[in-house]
Amino acid sequence: MTTEPVQGDPAQERLRRWRLVLGGDLADGTGRALTGRDAAMDGALAALYGKEGRPRAGRDRSAGLGASAPAVARWLGDIRSYFPSSVVQVMQRDAIDRLGLATLLLEPEMLEAVEADVHLVGTLLSLHKAMPETTKETARTVVRKVVADLEERLATRTRATLTGALDRSARVTRPRHHDIDWNRTIAANLKHYLPEYRTILPERLIGHGRASRSVRKEVVLCVDQSGSMAASVVYASVFGAVLASMRSIDTRLVVFDTAVVDLTDQLDDPVDVLFGTQLGGGTDINRALAYCQSRITRPTETVVVLISDLYEGGIRDEMLKRVAAMQAAGVRFVTLLALSDEGAPAYDREHAAALAALGAPAFACTPDLFPEVMAAAIEKRPLPIPDAG
Repeated sequence: MTTEPVQGDPAQERLRRWRLVLGGDLADGTGRALTGRDAAMDGALAALYGKEGRPRAGRDRSAGLGASAPAVARWLGDIRSYFPSSVVQVMQRDAIDRLGLATLLLEPEMLEAVEADVHLVGTLLSLHKAMPETTKETARTVVRKVVADLEERLATRTRATLTGALDRSARVTRPRHHDIDWNRTIAANLKHYLPEYRTILPERLIGHGRASRSVRKEVVLCVDQSGSMAASVVYASVFGAVLASMRSIDTRLVVFDTAVVDLTDQLDDPVDVLFGTQLGGGTDINRALAYCQSRITRPTETVVVLISDLYEGGIRDEMLKRVAAMQAAGVRFVTLLALSDEGAPAYDREHAAALAALGAPAFACTPDLFPEVMAAAIEKRPLPIPDAG
């Protein structure tokens, strides 16, 4: 019996899909056998999701990738031909987690076969110290492709959003015509409404000047490089490079675990930034913030963005005192539990509550929301905190 979809037969198609989902055990209840492409897809799924790495019941289903690099390479090629890119990336991550395939990524032929995404970059960064020389260049090529894709997706909107925020933050009392903020001007002059002419006499114009070419704002990205923050490190490096390309923003990128590393001089190439990180290790947020605080020269024009899950291994009370001191000096302090598409990871809720009490609420931020968060911080207006629900 074939399981290829029957045109115009929704019931048969549902049975086919359930058979692939349930895996073919005797109790799957579909009574279907698989042939052709469906059988090959089923085998690829079984290799990853088969029970405890053993074949499931059913003659067509096998399981387990073993430790053979050629077998893994074939499997990677199979899933790319059977499934869309988004599904392939999920299956690759599951294979690394469930089957311990991380070490196989140290082989060039493996890297050439995988579908690259942010999570794969995180895995490569955690392994790069152990990579043989024959693999390092391939790894950099994979990372560079992902970074280029992210920059293409994020850079234009980020620059446009922040340029507007910088312009609006440069308020002037006598704006040129094309710089007038008409909504604010009308609201401020409602008392001068002339009923007989059905118009408002704008006695006071409100507008903003164009941000000058000199640096007007300073942004410090302080990024936790513990293993759980891998995706956040990738996105922060890309955004750091984008911000550094804007003349009106002086950008500093600091990464930390129990040590602190300033990667600002590498921001012209986010790939160099990423390979300058060392994922894993402990966390000393207080030490990192002490370093950032020492580099602030114009507090009232500075935004500090701490990206961390807040599991502090340093001195908690000192960390909170530093945040309070920076805010008292005029620094806008932003706390992001993650900068990724996955939402908030596990985080220290006690520390998050303490920061919120200081006026620095901690929340997870997607890459698409980050430009709006930065714009609000630059303009000193409420942050667009996403609904926790």
